[in-house]
Amino acid sequence: MSYTAVAGDRVPIRMWADPSTVEESAMQQLRNVSTLPWVEGVAVMPDVHYGKGATVGSVIAMRGAVCPAAVGVDIGCGMSAVKTSLTENDLPGDLSRLRSKIEQAIPVGRGMHDAALEPGAVHGLPSAGWDDFWGRFEGVAEAVKFRQDRARKQMGTLGSGNHFVEFCVDTQGAVWLMLHSGSRNIGKELADHHIGVARKLPHNQDLVDRDLAVFVADTPQMAAYRHDLFWAQEYAKHNRALMMGLFQDVVRKEFKKARPVFEPVISCHHNYVAEEQYDGKDLLVTRKGAIRAGSGDYGIIPGSMGTGSYIVRGLGSRDSFNSASHGAGRRMSRNAAKKRFSTRDLEEQTRGVECRKDSGVVDEIPGAYKPIEQVMEQQRDLVEVVAKLKQVICVKG
Repeated sequence: MSYTAVAGDRVPIRMWADPSTVEESAMQQLRNVSTLPWVEGVAVMPDVHYGKGATVGSVIAMRGAVCPAAVGVDIGCGMSAVKTSLTENDLPGDLSRLRSKIEQAIPVGRGMHDAALEPGAVHGLPSAGWDDFWGRFEGVAEAVKFRQDRARKQMGTLGSGNHFVEFCVDTQGAVWLMLHSGSRNIGKELADHHIGVARKLPHNQDLVDRDLAVFVADTPQMAAYRHDLFWAQEYAKHNRALMMGLFQDVVRKEFKKARPVFEPVISCHHNYVAEEQYDGKDLLVTRKGAIRAGSGDYGIIPGSMGTGSYIVRGLGSRDSFNSASHGAGRRMSRNAAKKRFSTRDLEEQTRGVECRKDSGVVDEIPGAYKPIEQVMEQQRDLVEVVAKLKQVICVKG
């Protein structure tokens, strides 16, 4: 489908979702964004739903400004996936041992490594730029510098919520490794700090929603946020790279006889800011729950822990600011899911997947998410499908 234009205040709201199916709270958030003096455009993905600060599944292009709450607290959250030479015929009948080995190698939930990992300690990961990256930590906000040791030990860990590590099989029988995570606690603390700073700035006092407080160009506050934002986005990228390296090491050991070979890793952020140019204007494009889908860009669009995911290639839609959805998108809140579904429902909806089936992950049940096939249908003009994957193992925090 092409987009539907909904009237906004300063700019139209371009929607790749049926406006009548989007909850009013999310629509109001989108209208609020359209009132910002710096906004140049708003694009809405088919996985859109209400979010803290700004709508999940939205793309906000601004000139000379950025809204830290619109970026969110999991700065740089995103996906990584790699195709392997293994096939489904190489998999054992009982996948519980493999799931256990993954959980042993990659700390989940609030877990962290006993000591900080270095890329050189993980097979195949280059260490170039590592010292420079951590050297730039000296420039982050003073309020979070005491977290450096924890940040180092959490590098290469999963976290909780909707983050996951998966073993998948595509429609041709090829095995893929896939994972979803972001900048862990250090990203959250940096985000919380800067959101608090932005709320107090004089130019943000008359906004329709204080959550939309922005930093503006050529100010010390903007410079400080940009430094920490881009550092946290890089942290998230390194975090996924280390986890993927650890994941591959598990696969090498468990499938030693098959001698697995790995294709280049596909990786994409879906909570981040990028400097991009449209119509001759230099813009700061915030994708909150959206991936970049420029012409030829590879991306990953996951469903839920019992459905499937897609590897896609962008078609370069300027109307969407070269963007597409980041997943299926929630259709009910975590609390609502816990009230509606039971562990028996979870067992039924994740049948055939080696994963947790306890009350601690009921809020991640597939029924709490929109149908991924419908989401993909609504963005046929934004991406083309390269591969469709179905998970056989899903590790949650």
